[in-house]
Amino acid sequence: VQLQASGGGLVQAGGSLRLSCAAPRSITSVFNPLTLGWYRQAPGKQRELIATISSARITSYADSVKGRFTISRDNSRKKVYLQMNSLEPEDSAVYYCNVDPPGQWGQGTLVTVSS
Repeated sequence: VQLQASGGGLVQAGGSLRLSCAAPRSITSVFNPLTLGWYRQAPGKQRELIATISSARITSYADSVKGRFTISRDNSRKKVYLQMNSLEPEDSAVYYCNVDPPGQWGQGTLVTVSS
C-alpha cells in the first residue's frame, strides 16, 4: 500500500498548510475500515507518527502537534487530510501518510517553515 501525500511547501512561522493524501485504487475497496496516520521525518531524525484517525474517526496526536494539527478523512473520496496551523520551524520535515501500523511507504511531501 503506497499512499501519496501532497500539499507541502514553504510557509512562514505561524502560518498554515493543509496536506492531502490519496489512496491508490488497489485499496479503495478496503479504505474505510483502515486506521490512517500522518508521519514525518526531519533531517537527521527518525520518522515519527504524529496523528492517526480510525475508521470511527477517533483521532490521536503526538504531544508536539496536539492543539495545532487536525487529521481528518473523507471516505467517499478515499482521502485523508492534515490541517496544520501555527506552524513552527521545528515542524519542517517530509510528511508521509500511511496506514497504522505502517506498510510500504509512498511519496512524501516536503514542508519547510521559515522563522
